[in-house]
Amino acid sequence: MALEVLEGSVRNIMEQETLKWVFVGGKGGVGKTTSSSILSILLAQVRQSVLIISTDPAHNLSDAFQQRFTKVPTLVNGFSNLYAMEVDPKVEDDDLSDDGLEGFLSELTNAIPGVDEAMSFAEMLKLVQTMDYSVIVFDTAPTGHTLRLLQFPSTLEKGLEKVMSLKNKFGGMFSQATRLFGLGDEFSEDALLGRLEGMKDVIEQVNNQFKDPHGHALLDLTTFVCVCIPEFLSLYETERLVQELAKFEIDTHNIIINQVLFDEEAVESKLLKARMKMQQKYIDQFYMLYDDFNITKLPLLPEEVCGIQALRKMSQHYVTPYKPSLARGTIKEVQERISTLRLQLQETELELERLQEGK
Repeated sequence: MALEVLEGSVRNIMEQETLKWVFVGGKGGVGKTTSSSILSILLAQVRQSVLIISTDPAHNLSDAFQQRFTKVPTLVNGFSNLYAMEVDPKVEDDDLSDDGLEGFLSELTNAIPGVDEAMSFAEMLKLVQTMDYSVIVFDTAPTGHTLRLLQFPSTLEKGLEKVMSLKNKFGGMFSQATRLFGLGDEFSEDALLGRLEGMKDVIEQVNNQFKDPHGHALLDLTTFVCVCIPEFLSLYETERLVQELAKFEIDTHNIIINQVLFDEEAVESKLLKARMKMQQKYIDQFYMLYDDFNITKLPLLPEEVCGIQALRKMSQHYVTPYKPSLARGTIKEVQERISTLRLQLQETELELERLQEGK
């Protein structure tokens, strides 16, 4: 029974009609963008409208889809219901760079770690909530950031206390500075504190969407997909991520393992064999640790997955587990190996002849 339920695919995500937010996370370089792009393509087949958002400053979505995206949702070429946008998680604070304010604001930002990230994240989520998409896929920046955002309301509490003490310390200077630079009321203490309070509300509201205190309904809104590769560091990082998500009561039941080597080369290579053995060790550990997860294994390909066509082609392995093209130990496979070796031998003999003639 268990085997039946936990097939190695992302079909469960496509079938969960209540899903509203899908976060795709993992450490850098494991193929998050490819995975989130493919997930959004698959969701677009079954849901009315899908938005994929990249919060990673290295705008990879544009590369994956080979189309330029901005901070405004843009229809992806070739689709009628898939939109993409790229948000820079850094707040644009050019308008705040006046000297008098500099000290105050840098103190303020230091008082609250990750404040700029979280502010823009909250702003973005506020924006997203007003848009009417049936499901939203987040291609997140590497692990730490996303988790920090979930801790943010409590961090913000502490930050606000610090700001209050700063306000007493800088109070006079601050109001003088705003008058001096003619910055008007939007930079007054109350306005700034108001903004922080407002921000806290937004983030708490968002967090409540992601985790449900009563353990029902809302949990179905959000899921977190962990992307990794079959190597020690990535396994370790995934373990940490899964534990953190459990701590925040955020649902996660999918792991995508990218860059898996399958035994399908007719001519064996020592290097590949050794890497395969190493990978297998970690893959076994993944299955042992996450026996209640859908684990999807995807092959390492000879080329990068770029452009809609490549993404669509790859997406089939997300729905139906990838099978190597060669089955070892069959007559067909041995015949294939012999003909490949013959070809290689002929080519090598020709090369030798050419070299001998060249002498």
